[in-house]
Amino acid sequence: MVTKNKAHLIFPEDLLQAIDKLVGKRGRSKFVVEATRKELKKIQFLEALREAAGSWKDENHPELKEKGTYQWVRDHREMENRRFREFSR
Repeated sequence: MVTKNKAHLIFPEDLLQAIDKLVGKRGRSKFVVEATRKELKKIQFLEALREAAGSWKDENHPELKEKGTYQWVRDHREMENRRFREFSR
């Protein structure tokens, strides 16, 4: 069960009117919760990207440099397809 808490939020009048026009006064909470979740996920994703920036080093992956990423992926897909066909016999 999800625990719910009340919070007193202050909105600019024009924003509140736009929300009410879209979802009605009874839909405010749901709208604000969903919008907040969406924005929070976006912020967390961008933070994860910032933290991971620079973690990939081309010199640590010579197999991609030799054949190119496209060919490396195609080779691995073909290898998996062969293994699947052999396993399915």
